[in-house]
Amino acid sequence: MISFSRMSAVLLIVAFAGVFAWSAGDKATTVLPSPAVDAAISASKGEQTVVVAGGCFWGIQAVFQHVKGVTDATSGYSGGSAKTAEYELVSTGETGHAESVKITYDPSQITYGELLRVFFSVAHDPTQLNRQGPDSGSQYRSAIFYNSDEQKRIANAYIVQLEKARVFPRPIVTQVVPLTAFYPAEAYHQDYATLHPDNPYIVYNDAPKVAHLRQEFPELYAGR
Repeated sequence: MISFSRMSAVLLIVAFAGVFAWSAGDKATTVLPSPAVDAAISASKGEQTVVVAGGCFWGIQAVFQHVKGVTDATSGYSGGSAKTAEYELVSTGETGHAESVKITYDPSQITYGELLRVFFSVAHDPTQLNRQGPDSGSQYRSAIFYNSDEQKRIANAYIVQLEKARVFPRPIVTQVVPLTAFYPAEAYHQDYATLHPDNPYIVYNDAPKVAHLRQEFPELYAGR
């Protein structure tokens, strides 16, 4: 079941499609610089994870499902407790959770820093506080949930680099916080953009993000 807030957003998008030029999927046209601080490409195949949040998890998941080197992207919740990790509660904005995506990737194919570059470039707008596109509330905040000191160091260094380069018109508000737990979302949220490509919310908010990924990062785009 989709919450009233998101259903309301869908109806508004249908009625005022032309007004939504500010959606997260339409916001970026400039490719960001590569991270000056990053992990090295691994010499052998492996499996690592990163958890990020930035608006509705449908769009974040859709973007990273099309990134080369990513083997899995799962929608879920981070920042709150296990007992409140369910959609209807998270949608109240009072649980501490953010709609998040757990990205599993092969470090011999792509680096953590390159994933962050995609995250900041096309997956969401890191200058929006508790808002992405038509969605508002703390559950839609921008966040990187690090699971190691190296991830924390790289994420913080990249934010400083982007701020110094003034690549965004407003300050970056992305939180860099430790990952305490990740709780997968309900089954009906998984692969939502792939399974519902004609949903107006997907058409106007999430499909443009994947299109920008393909346009701006052709070397990273996986057309699956």
